[in-house]
Amino acid sequence: MSNYLRYCVPNSIVFITIVTYNRKKILLENVDLLRNSIKFSPYKFDILAGAIMPDHLHILIKPNNMSELSKIISSIKYGFSKFLPKDKNLSQSKISKGEKGIWQRRFYDHIIRDEEDYYKHLDYIHYNPIKHGYVKTAKNWEYSSFNKFVKLGLYENDWCNFEDKHNIHDLNIK
Repeated sequence: MSNYLRYCVPNSIVFITIVTYNRKKILLENVDLLRNSIKFSPYKFDILAGAIMPDHLHILIKPNNMSELSKIISSIKYGFSKFLPKDKNLSQSKISKGEKGIWQRRFYDHIIRDEEDYYKHLDYIHYNPIKHGYVKTAKNWEYSSFNKFVKLGLYENDWCNFEDKHNIHDLNIK
């Protein structure tokens, strides 16, 4: 059993990164399954923003109960994994733990500290498809919340083209 503890602040917004095992590019070909695993999680949370890449996803969520954050992520991973075949090259250690070789064991979380931190992470999420070379403009990545934010007036439609990415301040998140 792990003794890893997560820092919990009630009523917080949390930036989450979840990565597939060995960076397998399986998320986009199963995007409806992933969306349903998020939608039908038994735990209550709001998704504020997100972007799905072939091998990882970034989301900003607001859990109803911060103490359930790990359970939320586990339910998403489980809901996605239960319909996919087990990796044939799994180690005995993974097999004994009931793993299928779909996800990395851990996930990254960051509690949003203030409005500036929120917008920094929102920018990072929407910049991510450009960073990885999937598109040249954020508006062209169909697997993100960017166009929703354009409709809300929070981004310009031509925000962050590949050519002007160096003009966007502080997109590197530590």
